[in-house]
Amino acid sequence: MTEYSLKSFDHLLHLPGFTEQAMRPHLALYEGYVNNTNLLAELMRESLEAGTSGRVQWAEMKRRFAWEFNGMRLHEYFFENLTPTPKSLSASSWLYGKIEQDFGLYDLWERGFKETARIRGAGWVLLAFDFQTGRLFNTWLDEHDCGLMVDTRPLLVMDVFEHSFLLDYGLKRNEYVEAVFRVIDWTVVESRLEGCMKSQQAAVTG
Repeated sequence: MTEYSLKSFDHLLHLPGFTEQAMRPHLALYEGYVNNTNLLAELMRESLEAGTSGRVQWAEMKRRFAWEFNGMRLHEYFFENLTPTPKSLSASSWLYGKIEQDFGLYDLWERGFKETARIRGAGWVLLAFDFQTGRLFNTWLDEHDCGLMVDTRPLLVMDVFEHSFLLDYGLKRNEYVEAVFRVIDWTVVESRLEGCMKSQQAAVTG
């Protein structure tokens, strides 16, 4: 049974600052995460039904599942917050105001996000919403499954694994980071924040 379906991001093949030759392998990598997530879910279900879940193979599949699942989901967040037709974030927007509320100045937030993206190593950078306090944080995820903060939701996601920038930018990660910022779909990021705020309010009033 297929639990997770592959989402189409073919519109990103014409993303400014990124070649089709670089984007196609990245989309194929995402497809692999979706396929492996479904495969592991099915294998673990079969193992439970067969009564073999107490074996080391099942334990290793369970550990691996978080890697594949997060690889799938983080790529979806990343691709969804990119657009071939970007618009600047308005200083009058709700998101801009929230960033300035939590970071003091927008420029300080952006500097912190970009500096996080320049950390040596492979991983992800997230602007995340804390459901318990409503605060925003810039966070670093080592690989896919180390560093995810409990009770937070990603609002803006940037992939900083080497596969995301080597073909187009070589070792010039700074240029890649700037290129991503030029194609962020801020309407998606703001809609994620709006969803978080509504969910938090519903939890308080419910």
